[in-house]
Amino acid sequence: MIVVIIAGGSGTRLWPLSTPEYPKHLLKINGDNLSLLQRTYQRAQKLAEHVYIVSETGHIQYVKDQLSGLDNDNFIIEPGRRGTANCIIAALDHISKKHSSDEPISILSADHFIRDLGGFIDSFEIAANASVKYKKVVLVGAEPDYPATGFGYIQKEKSKSDNSYVYGVHSFKEKPNLDMAKTYLKSGKYLWNCGYFIGSVNTFIREMKDSAPDLYNNYLKLSNSSTDMYDQIYLGFENITIDYGLIEKIKDLLVVHASFDWMDLGSFGDMYKVVESDVNGNYIQGQVEIDGVENSYIQNNENKPIAVIGLDNIVVVNTRSGILVSRKDLSQKVGEVSKRFNK
Repeated sequence: MIVVIIAGGSGTRLWPLSTPEYPKHLLKINGDNLSLLQRTYQRAQKLAEHVYIVSETGHIQYVKDQLSGLDNDNFIIEPGRRGTANCIIAALDHISKKHSSDEPISILSADHFIRDLGGFIDSFEIAANASVKYKKVVLVGAEPDYPATGFGYIQKEKSKSDNSYVYGVHSFKEKPNLDMAKTYLKSGKYLWNCGYFIGSVNTFIREMKDSAPDLYNNYLKLSNSSTDMYDQIYLGFENITIDYGLIEKIKDLLVVHASFDWMDLGSFGDMYKVVESDVNGNYIQGQVEIDGVENSYIQNNENKPIAVIGLDNIVVVNTRSGILVSRKDLSQKVGEVSKRFNK
């Protein structure tokens, strides 16, 4: 198996901890010694001998500094952000010149939080074997344990007759409202869409030919480009995600249940779930004084002290990039609000 880690992102959902210049995957969570990217790379090493990292030119030095043991050939550099579809096309082009085009490739995001390494390995080995056996793109989806409104969903069909771990994909659902999310959870027919894709170069190329000819043309352009023209050609591509550009157009997909804990860390509400809280449910980091505060996430990365009094269910984050004050249950709005600073 080959692993591709997509280390991109706009750095807005966990603003001001992450920023467009220093996105989420570079952060260390809960006082950890390793960043999310470094932890993803550790997991990838357990899956595959060959691991490649895709990152854009503005972040690549940070990525290389955090993964200093990797050779330059393991880094695939986007000259500018053009969406996950073109990230993956660049990776497929790079891999096709160095490996068998029938070898399964697992495509991972750099910024997911996962504790269960054994379950992670098992799930991706099942998915990779299914991709080889059925010559299809295989997804890995997480079984929902609450009615989440911040994730897309995969509606699964019945399992394969010869493999009870592998299911057909019926359809994709956008992020639902709460009532619909409750319906999905109760039905037992839906998985959270984790954004994991497994398939060989040949499988991805065949699916692009059949379902996304524009992306296939992009692949041909990159494959046939000279080194001097590569950046110019890439920057001419439309910015598009792999979900919209390809995955949701494929008629015959498969999905495997994630047999591991999975968290996208898409908000400070998610962050709060993975950090260690005190007896009052508070996570406190930095120069902070509190009185009568409960169930809150407070992080101060600056030298000026912060005092918080008589509040519950809040997020306060102070960094050089800005100050955030929010209700914890509304912290999913941080991304859209932080984007207004760049208008």
